[in-house]
Amino acid sequence: MNKDIATPVRTKEILAKYGFSLKKSLGQNFLIDPNILRNIISHAGLSEKTGVIEIGPGIGALTEHLARSAGKVVAFEIDGRLLPVLEDTLSPYDNVTIVHQDILEADLLQVMQDHFADYEDVVVVANLPYYVTTPIIMKFLLGKVPVAGMVVMMQKEVADRITAVPGTKAYGSLSIAIQYYMDAEVAMIVPKTVFMPQPNVESAVLRLTRKETAPAKVIDEDFMFVVSRGSFVQRRKTILNNLQSSLPNGKLKKEVILKAFEQIGMDPGRRGETLSIEEFANLSNVLYEDFFEEKKKRQS
Repeated sequence: MNKDIATPVRTKEILAKYGFSLKKSLGQNFLIDPNILRNIISHAGLSEKTGVIEIGPGIGALTEHLARSAGKVVAFEIDGRLLPVLEDTLSPYDNVTIVHQDILEADLLQVMQDHFADYEDVVVVANLPYYVTTPIIMKFLLGKVPVAGMVVMMQKEVADRITAVPGTKAYGSLSIAIQYYMDAEVAMIVPKTVFMPQPNVESAVLRLTRKETAPAKVIDEDFMFVVSRGSFVQRRKTILNNLQSSLPNGKLKKEVILKAFEQIGMDPGRRGETLSIEEFANLSNVLYEDFFEEKKKRQS
């Protein structure tokens, strides 16, 4: 087996060989502990029948572990300076494709069709750039990209928000948006010392598994997320006040909003953080009738 990329000595050698300087703006923190990488792989449940999408392969530390365990790896790297590095470090693996593109601009449904048509499952496994963690995850979920799950490293604070339950400080619209589609759990906490350079924040590996059925029936998912986001505009305010401020013409429709609360038997004095996904679904379904009559007419 080839010598691991993810050691302090080898990482320094590779960076020195290519005169590579890390860009803070791209959130480049490279992993230098093979044990952490093996642990990440174990949580992903890979086999030769699994395809993997990786984001931000860096110098290939995680990529090579993925290549050893999965059938095929497609890794998106935005930094063109890393392409020759990856071509070198990953040369022993013929099941890796590097795509020089911003993942946020990629046509992911086309990627699935072009690269993974023959694979039983496709998962996302990545040490995500921390500054775009949420947009990347939501691109997969809102774009209905048929991945079975994700095992992704991120800032621990974000992982805590994603996995939060109602009634806690961390619970918010991000928790709702992701937990609507995925079961979420923190798989492991990752110390700062396993990165080069060390980040300023704590890290965690989050495991997301696609739900077989949605937790609630929703007339319009986009509108439910509008309602849930609007409910947290000012956390200390009641959901009634927040929705009046955030919904289209909400200030003029106070009676309509109150009627919706009454219809589902919900106290308008509650705060957004106390509502479950099911409650947000019920509320948005009732409000949709009044706030989006024009949209409904266009769809019919």
